[in-house]
Amino acid sequence: MAVFRHNLFKISEVFITEQVRHYRRYQPFFLGRLRQGAVPEGMDSLALGDLCPRAPLLPAGWHMLSRAIGPFERLLAERRPALIHAHFGIEGVYALPLAARLGVPLVTTFHGFDATLSTLGFFGSPAWAWYPLLRPKLARQGDLFLCASNFIREQLLAQGFPSERTRVHYIGVDSASIAPRAQEEETPVILHVARLVEVKGTEFLVRAFAALGPEYSAVRLIIIGDGPLRGPLERLARECGVAARVDFLGALPHGDVLGWMRRAALLALPSVRTNSGRVEGLGMVTLEAASAGVPAVGSNLGGIRETIADGETGFLVPERDSEALAARMGELLANEPLRRQMGEAARRRVEREFDITRQTARLEEMYDEVRA
Repeated sequence: MAVFRHNLFKISEVFITEQVRHYRRYQPFFLGRLRQGAVPEGMDSLALGDLCPRAPLLPAGWHMLSRAIGPFERLLAERRPALIHAHFGIEGVYALPLAARLGVPLVTTFHGFDATLSTLGFFGSPAWAWYPLLRPKLARQGDLFLCASNFIREQLLAQGFPSERTRVHYIGVDSASIAPRAQEEETPVILHVARLVEVKGTEFLVRAFAALGPEYSAVRLIIIGDGPLRGPLERLARECGVAARVDFLGALPHGDVLGWMRRAALLALPSVRTNSGRVEGLGMVTLEAASAGVPAVGSNLGGIRETIADGETGFLVPERDSEALAARMGELLANEPLRRQMGEAARRRVEREFDITRQTARLEEMYDEVRA
């Protein structure tokens, strides 16, 4: 089967390759326009850029503008997948004619912005402009629509997607390989893992960190991720007087991110609803932290409400409320037994509801259903 994503192997989308690693009955290969990162060991991929190695952007750009499927047919040659699984709604629109030509089912997973961004927001990017125009056609002709959270499903139903073909499917995390950390591994660190864009609410985290009392002067804020707001956020840290205790580490390999999670006292994800309507679809990073036994503080918004059980595995706070965020972070930092209790509860919840092995087995069952 083909896993369809325009830009393959982005460092911020490890959740896609992690899901693929857990297939047991289907043999996947990746299909897209360009590779944004190294091909993970043992994985197979085809990219339109391969058709023109000296100018890979040419076939990729032509496909973005035209949706022509001829280049993909040439790329596939004799390969005939049993189905196509597109990640993100934009990919679903582009994969629809290819699936029709091949006569195979199309499964589309919606992760967040593809279900929440306003129509005008999509027209702001040439890479997305086809999506709002052809979304009704995708809703009519797509075989199965998987949603990263109940919140995402509600958004799709409001946009006219058929309820009987629109299901919630949590990708999950590998709780077998992410073992609960030992208490002695913990250090006085608040961890934030996110692309540095408006929807992640990093500005409010920096302000909340600056609002913590002097008793937390030994605590550091570690920010992993990169993006267009890095410069303004670094300036904000200086203006708030906490630059010496805030480390911007940039984008890191997944293994390094997990290593920082094991050292963190808590994870923070203060996401916001942007003016363009964009909302956090789930907050996968909170589940990875939970698997390591780390409590989280996040916004009471979007899919985050499904990953943090308020008062049990962490705390939910109003979006854009730095004072409330600071208060809850301070409450956790000051109370080691509470951190341990919430971390253990978070780990149990991940094992029960978000285990990737069990979730991927269910995904393969859904593949069987649409093929039948």
